[in-house]
Amino acid sequence: MSSEQVATEPVATPGTPDAPDGSSRRRSLRPAFLLVAAVILLDIVAYLAFPPFPKGGAPGDACPFPECFITSTLEFPAVHPVIDFDPANAPGADQLVTFHPSISATLFTMWIVMAIVLIGAWSLTRGGQLVPKRGQNVFEFVYEFLRDFGIGLAGPTARPYIPIFIGAFLLVLFDNWIGLVPPVGRVPFLRAPSSDANITIGMALVSFLIFHVEGFRHLGVRGYLGKFFPLYEFRNGIGAGVIAMFVGLIELLLEFVKPVTLSMRLFGNIYGGEVALGVITSLTIAIFPVALLLLDGMLNAIQALIFSILTLVFITLAIESHHEEEGHAAEDVLATISDDSPKLQPA
Repeated sequence: MSSEQVATEPVATPGTPDAPDGSSRRRSLRPAFLLVAAVILLDIVAYLAFPPFPKGGAPGDACPFPECFITSTLEFPAVHPVIDFDPANAPGADQLVTFHPSISATLFTMWIVMAIVLIGAWSLTRGGQLVPKRGQNVFEFVYEFLRDFGIGLAGPTARPYIPIFIGAFLLVLFDNWIGLVPPVGRVPFLRAPSSDANITIGMALVSFLIFHVEGFRHLGVRGYLGKFFPLYEFRNGIGAGVIAMFVGLIELLLEFVKPVTLSMRLFGNIYGGEVALGVITSLTIAIFPVALLLLDGMLNAIQALIFSILTLVFITLAIESHHEEEGHAAEDVLATISDDSPKLQPA
């Protein structure tokens, strides 16, 4: 064999994909093993630092397994107040939605999440350069991906509202994900914000206010209300006008259902995942919580995406104009139910 052949032939070195000793495969699996070990270690530390005790009891009290282990780590469904401004009239432990002046554990945790998101975005984008650094590059990649996704889903009219879409997605995503950190939910003053119906209702009402304000701003009072009270359809006949008004009233009622669906969907999924994770962690503290963490993390991201997408779509629907020449739904319905009554057909 010549020296040229020896120099040009590839040599399998440890750590490369062609290495016969499988070291590259072990290296690729190392992060997964480290993640599993970290989660188990955090669960054990959380158990030792904050051992379970019966509801209404004190630390150190006997806690029978498994019922006490489960109920001691969960709140059903009222939220612990960090600062109570009216302790004499505290809400009951079974109240889902409360009107009580206090700073709850979920509100306090949400402030922490907001600080993390804002500081993280600022640190990644400060000193922006034409040739971005790694942090700026990551932020721009995420922003551009979500921007293109939102525009592709809701159309070009959604472009001005992409910052609202991205901001809602990031806030809800980290609101959901912070509940997967073992100390959150185990200490009284920390709890996933999305697992509280009061927080999800508040976020849904903000979205509700945004898309209705934008509807009035783009179409005017007369144009926006005309979507729900299409009086112009009476020009096409009494039957067409009555059906159009009926359809418009249904659409008006559906507008008030939107914040309910936005808030309850998010609350139900996140609270259900918190309960499932608390139960499995209390009973096993092993591999099962890790698998459930991965599944719950994916579902939390999907719920954040659903909330932000619906907000964006509702905004674009609110700013769409219903011109008179486009309001033929009532005429089509009337034509199908009264084919033998030409007098009722629109002119």
